[in-house]
Amino acid sequence: MHFLRSVVRLGLLAAVAPYVAAVSWGFRDATVSIQSKAGTDNVDTSFEQDAPLSDAITLSSSGTLKLRLTTREGSRAKRPHQAFLLLRDPETSLDISYPFSVKDNGKAKLDLPAKELPVQFLTLSHPLDAEIVIGSFGDATAYRGRAFPLSVKHDPGVPLPSVEAERYGKLPEIHHIFKDDPKSPQLIVTLIFTLATLATLPLLLGSWVYLGANLNHLSTAFKSAPVPHVVFVGSIVGLEGLFFLYYTSWNLFQLLPAALALGVVAFLAGSRALSEVQDRRLAGLR
Repeated sequence: MHFLRSVVRLGLLAAVAPYVAAVSWGFRDATVSIQSKAGTDNVDTSFEQDAPLSDAITLSSSGTLKLRLTTREGSRAKRPHQAFLLLRDPETSLDISYPFSVKDNGKAKLDLPAKELPVQFLTLSHPLDAEIVIGSFGDATAYRGRAFPLSVKHDPGVPLPSVEAERYGKLPEIHHIFKDDPKSPQLIVTLIFTLATLATLPLLLGSWVYLGANLNHLSTAFKSAPVPHVVFVGSIVGLEGLFFLYYTSWNLFQLLPAALALGVVAFLAGSRALSEVQDRRLAGLR
């Protein structure tokens, strides 16, 4: 009994296997239409996957080719990985593809204006082969089949651009406009801020006197460590001079190396000068 059931199951699997392997991509409910601004060349017709149109569809230079269809995998509507219209010249095998816009339910559409066709197709006297290609990942077989012949009718009153002008022509010259280098403010502005800064010096000196600044030790400090004090004060003045040069004529790349060198000198001399001040403070002289 079990043997007979196994034989029946194997028979059913063998009968179903060819149908499973035969699943392939395709489409249904396909329509093609031509719409032009003049409204004289409008066309609207339908075709099937296994019954392509035999009469050529004429596309004028002002018209738009519109394709609508539903992609399917087997009998189920589904969105493929790729779906596009392939236009091919049967004599030269020159082709170009245009992708469909496909939704998740398989509804696909393509609007192709005649102006987007390459120049090589606008001068042909024979129809193009319009094919539909559908494929995706998985085991399903991709589809490629002829849909209809497409005849492109160019308006003789509109000149055709050459192939060289379209792809390899001379491009217009590019003119780069660079910003001017930053400039210092006007002299009057500089003088105003300089005077405002100098006006604060009497206030600073008055504050030192009010707080009890001791200037009697100035000679003692210069006698104990003359070089550190002189170098430290000179480096501070030198840094101010560097900032003045940067403000007037120097750039940042000129300022940074000089400021780095003076900064190192100010640090070394300042540490020695502060050590001398600390010694006098520990001795009770300050």
